[in-house]
Amino acid sequence: MTPANKYHLPQGTSADGPYDLLVTPETAGWGHSGLRVLTLRPGQAHTLSTGESEFLVLPLTGGCAVAVDGQTFELDGRTDVFASVTDFAYLPRESEATLSSASGGTFALPSARTERSSLSARYGRKEDVPVELRGAGACSRQVNNYCLPGTFEAEQLLVCEVLTPGGNWSSYPPHKHDEARPGTESELEEIYYFQVAGEHGFGYQRVYGTEDRPIDVLAEVRSGDTVLIPHGWHGPSIAAPGYDLYYLNVMAGPGQDRAWLICDDPAHGWVRTTWDTQDIDDRLPFGAEENE
Repeated sequence: MTPANKYHLPQGTSADGPYDLLVTPETAGWGHSGLRVLTLRPGQAHTLSTGESEFLVLPLTGGCAVAVDGQTFELDGRTDVFASVTDFAYLPRESEATLSSASGGTFALPSARTERSSLSARYGRKEDVPVELRGAGACSRQVNNYCLPGTFEAEQLLVCEVLTPGGNWSSYPPHKHDEARPGTESELEEIYYFQVAGEHGFGYQRVYGTEDRPIDVLAEVRSGDTVLIPHGWHGPSIAAPGYDLYYLNVMAGPGQDRAWLICDDPAHGWVRTTWDTQDIDDRLPFGAEENE
């Protein structure tokens, strides 16, 4: 296995049991972040034991019922990740949940290992998910802020989605969050899980390190691929022209304050100043017609 392949997981290469993708802190070689992707056939059910981690149940396609701690959350879900944001469910540490889907679907199960268990299982409404348009010009992208400080309470888990129109760059300028520097930078492990619009769609993901902590990844990504980011500068995420790019970001780390603080690569941070004179891409937001 080459160093790049250690961090780029093509679709199917990390499937395990019922999961299309299984990334745990153990398989990733770190301490906190995890992600599973589960496909349920119509009428099928799956039981998830959260153990030492908290989880979200986040529909990618389709909807499901989530039975946990004596209550059931009916998730309407969505037709696909480009159509709209979705409702979701939060599962606390040391709980057992049964997911069942009458019509079938695919569900992301982002997770974070945590020692705390102060929160109960609960439902996240689609209408309460903040949708942010970030950047401008060819750096325009949409961010769906599901589970971040100030948007949804969790112990240590951070989850958002980024949707990038074909031909645009996101996760740019490159940034990192691998040092605990109060007020400046958080220490967070990150997972990128990709979907690309179009049968032959593809994009690119760059990760590079510092002199003290080298890492070097330039991955061509397709639907179902995953990139692990233990440390280092990450970005850009590049959507090939003609192919809209989606990725789910899962982050967690050892910090107890659940902060998401990033530091731009000083060589490229100046790019942000150019956005003041550019318009946001008029293809955004995605799913505007469906959401009206």
